[in-house]
Amino acid sequence: MVIPDKPIGQPVEHPNATAVLILGALSILCCGIAGPVAWALGRRALDQIEESGGGYGGRAQVLVGYVLGVIGTILMIIMAIFFILILLTGNA
Repeated sequence: MVIPDKPIGQPVEHPNATAVLILGALSILCCGIAGPVAWALGRRALDQIEESGGGYGGRAQVLVGYVLGVIGTILMIIMAIFFILILLTGNA
């Protein structure tokens, strides 16, 4: 009799999967500062999902939130640069 290494049934969703997705979406829609948080939490959650060997689910959710967090961070930096340039040049 062979005992499988993986648990039987559906894997449990990672505890931070929904939080990463929400923070990533918020970073794009309204709150840019949520981008780096989604980026960091998403990277950590993806690492934990990979290490679990199938014990955690929700990889797609975490990946989407992670990518949205990266994009939100880039947009936040671009907007900050534009804001600083407008302040320095005095053209509003």
